[in-house]
Amino acid sequence: MRKRLLILLLLIAGQTTFAQEKTPFSNNLWLRVDGHYGFVIPEYKHFNLLVNKPTQALEVSLFKRTTGKTDWEQLYKYPEYGLTLQYTSLGNNEILGHEIGLFPFVQSFIVRKPKFQFTHLFGFGLGYATKRFDIESNYNNISVGSHLNIHFNFKLGTRFVLSPKWSFQSGLSFTHYSNANMAEPNLGVNLFSAFAGLSFAAGQHDDFKKTEIAQHVPKHEFAFIYSAGGKHTRALQSTIYFTSSISGEYKYHWKRKLHIGAGADVFYDSSTETEMGADNTDHKPIYDFRTGIHISQELVYSKFSFILQEGVYLGLTDHVDHATMYNRGILRWKFNDHFLMHISMKSHLHILDYPELGFGYFFVKKK
Repeated sequence: MRKRLLILLLLIAGQTTFAQEKTPFSNNLWLRVDGHYGFVIPEYKHFNLLVNKPTQALEVSLFKRTTGKTDWEQLYKYPEYGLTLQYTSLGNNEILGHEIGLFPFVQSFIVRKPKFQFTHLFGFGLGYATKRFDIESNYNNISVGSHLNIHFNFKLGTRFVLSPKWSFQSGLSFTHYSNANMAEPNLGVNLFSAFAGLSFAAGQHDDFKKTEIAQHVPKHEFAFIYSAGGKHTRALQSTIYFTSSISGEYKYHWKRKLHIGAGADVFYDSSTETEMGADNTDHKPIYDFRTGIHISQELVYSKFSFILQEGVYLGLTDHVDHATMYNRGILRWKFNDHFLMHISMKSHLHILDYPELGFGYFFVKKK
């Protein structure tokens, strides 16, 4: 019995010591509050009639700073990641209402000095519009066709460190929200604002780690990807039309953080006949397909990356909008050495076409 009691006491003591040595969650945790003042970007002429006042927003964010546990954290100058809750006006409370946004974000540093930092931030999440298009009660709101929307945010900012616990930040912010063409109307809203606020450290700071990083070795990457999605037409229909694409990609791992490349795409859009018009007798089944080539720039962070593609239609062209160029923004995750998945947004410049979910196979060869 005494031996069992002694073993139990040793186990309790060991667990207590481990709990004491474990880093508290509040370490490197910050609370941030920002106020915004700006305006709606008049992307379409109707905004000149709808918007009658500046926009204002309040943001509350929780974020953690990294300390250099991986090479990637050190390469990006110890980035920060967190979650933001935003409440913003849209320039016309009666017609457009307000938006409540909730989005995770990553903030990295262009310049990082002890007392001054120059930052850029990417956030992507969901937004809830308090007012949407309604044929009877809100027919003037031809920008937002659904309460639930996709919310994208980009910031360029400066930070001044006032003390170990307090810092002041300010800068410029761009926000876009729309429903990714999953409901009509879907012209969306673009906001541009200036912001300023304070950040407060909720816990103690861990020291930054600095280790030697192995020299980057350029590589060649080849990928084959299938994607599928859906879209609404511009005719206020409830039907969701199937879309898909097949892509072949080549990437040159020029830098550890930046890959550049090119590729070829085949697109399928089942809404083509509807969008060409019911009275249009020129539609052919082959018009549902488009083909093109693109160039790409990929910003890499470990297994995750953000990709911009700029393409031109060649061969099978666009018979609906007669666009010559297309674009894609892609969030990609390589979950092992050969397979990936991503979410992409295809557009014609600033006009969103449709979202897709993609899966693919890739392999990498050294230069």
